[in-house]
Amino acid sequence: MPVMAYDPGQIDATLAAAVGDEPALIAELRGAFLDSAQAGLESLQRAQSQSEWEAAALRLKGLAASFGAVRLMAAADAVSHRHFGDGEALRRVRRAVEQL
Repeated sequence: MPVMAYDPGQIDATLAAAVGDEPALIAELRGAFLDSAQAGLESLQRAQSQSEWEAAALRLKGLAASFGAVRLMAAADAVSHRHFGDGEALRRVRRAVEQL
């Protein structure tokens, strides 16, 4: 998998393209995205089977793709291909969520 660069302004740029120059709305949507990303991470941590693990990773990947969060998208994609409970893969996702 190629290394993807992380652009911290990409999320805001994606939101601005979708809703225009509405700072309050962008801030609200960004907050909702961050809450959803945290919930996705928690779903991965609570997964009790390979299928739950993969489903949680793919939901998180889709969320990240929708908001242009390339680092999180790459980490979630990678974890979806790893064995259920893989600690290192989970740490990468956690770091990507923390860096949003």
